[in-house]
Amino acid sequence: MYSPTNTAVSVSEINQYIATLMERDDVLSYISVRGEISNFKRHASGHLYFSLKDEGGVLRSVMFRGDVARLSCHLADGVKVIAHGQIRNYVATGQYQLYVRHIDIDGKGDLHAAFEALKKKLADEGLFDTAHKRELPPYPSVIGIVTSPTGAAIRDMLQILARRYPLAQVELYPALVQGQDAPATLIRGIEYFSARKPDLVIIGRGGGSIEDLWCFNDENLARAIYACEVPVISAVGHEIDFTISDFVADLRAPTPSAAAELAVPDRADLQVRLSDALTAAKRGLTGQLKLARLKLDAYRPEQLQKHMTYAIGDRTVRLSQLDDSIRRSVKDLYDRSSASLTLCVKRLDALNPLAVLSRGYTVTETADGSPLNSVENVTAGDVIQTLTCDGTIRSQVQEVRKEPLHGNDI
Repeated sequence: MYSPTNTAVSVSEINQYIATLMERDDVLSYISVRGEISNFKRHASGHLYFSLKDEGGVLRSVMFRGDVARLSCHLADGVKVIAHGQIRNYVATGQYQLYVRHIDIDGKGDLHAAFEALKKKLADEGLFDTAHKRELPPYPSVIGIVTSPTGAAIRDMLQILARRYPLAQVELYPALVQGQDAPATLIRGIEYFSARKPDLVIIGRGGGSIEDLWCFNDENLARAIYACEVPVISAVGHEIDFTISDFVADLRAPTPSAAAELAVPDRADLQVRLSDALTAAKRGLTGQLKLARLKLDAYRPEQLQKHMTYAIGDRTVRLSQLDDSIRRSVKDLYDRSSASLTLCVKRLDALNPLAVLSRGYTVTETADGSPLNSVENVTAGDVIQTLTCDGTIRSQVQEVRKEPLHGNDI
């Protein structure tokens, strides 16, 4: 190593030398460190990266996937733990960190306790109820964004919105997204858009430590989001980060980029759907056109003549059938009426007085035509008339005798 007579060593050599010293140190070879987790990240590989902090310092830490598989507790920013492992120097960067093999929970940090207390309070008041959540508009015309105008989050959102749905107009309300003054500016942004009433609002920022994201755990901000007149998407930090704004908003997006994707439809999907709709409409119109042409062909002269010939022939047959039916009905009615009339004539003939006269009987009447049915109704000298079957006899009464009529006198 270095001495006045030695040549200079390389960076990697000095880093390796320090790493070797740390590996040989009995204290650093296996140590238990108490601290609060911060900047917690779960890598796609399965490794965990985080920092342990207290009032006086911060220690970078890593826990590899094999040790994570044996982990029996839930880790997040703000959780106080006792981490067991080895302090080693990472040769490539020259930075030392704690390589954690096992973790025990040592209670929750002050920020985490405050977060849970506010979360419970607002949940009990109903600010997180799903009944209050509103659906996002399917095709927003105006989108309001409350975030920092200089951060990567706004650049990513604007790029995605322009690519997916350029028809939407985006309006930015510049706000602080970190620090003590941030909640007030975020609240003003929400209230601004609540009054202007765009179709929806996105509030958020990129990732950071629990302290960086703490402004989104402000109670007054939560109440402003709840009272907002339009749907709100909360997009704070990374997928593993949760804030009070996420719970009270109408929709929580895991990242600002995801919020932009959730806020608008994809232009490519809309183009495919529009193309499918046009194809279906063209297919339907083509079918209707073919049907109309078939109907039109039926009205061509030769087709119309054929159709009319068939129709006239059909109507002629039907008319002939109706004529035959009417004739049969009329004949039946005539025969029944004739038979009935004959019967009535016979009955009338039987009751006709002339029929009685034709058998030798006569009818005698007084001169004024009254029936003469008793000798008491006539006197000698009266003129009477006698009706026979073929005429009338007028005579004058010579004598009236009252004698009973016996059966053998008839």
